[in-house]
Amino acid sequence: MPYRKNILKRPLLTEKIAHLQDAHNQYAFVVGQEANKIEIKRAVEAKYQVKVTAVRTMQMEGKVKRLGRFSGKRADWKKAIVTLAPGDHIEMAENV
Repeated sequence: MPYRKNILKRPLLTEKIAHLQDAHNQYAFVVGQEANKIEIKRAVEAKYQVKVTAVRTMQMEGKVKRLGRFSGKRADWKKAIVTLAPGDHIEMAENV
């Protein structure tokens, strides 16, 4: 199966995700809407050389935003929360 580049778009770094990293060894990523759990698992394992034990995904609906009298909608996106095996971790912007 060929590797698609648009599976992992970027890591998600929030306070809630930071708590998940410390407490449960879970990391979050923004992923392509067409990506499934198996593709996400393979992409994370290939990119970061870690062992993934579980993947949870959720569809996030884009927010409606206004600028004066004009309104628009942000794009819908997909979030994946990846649980790593004990002892594995991913080096992200920890010194920021």
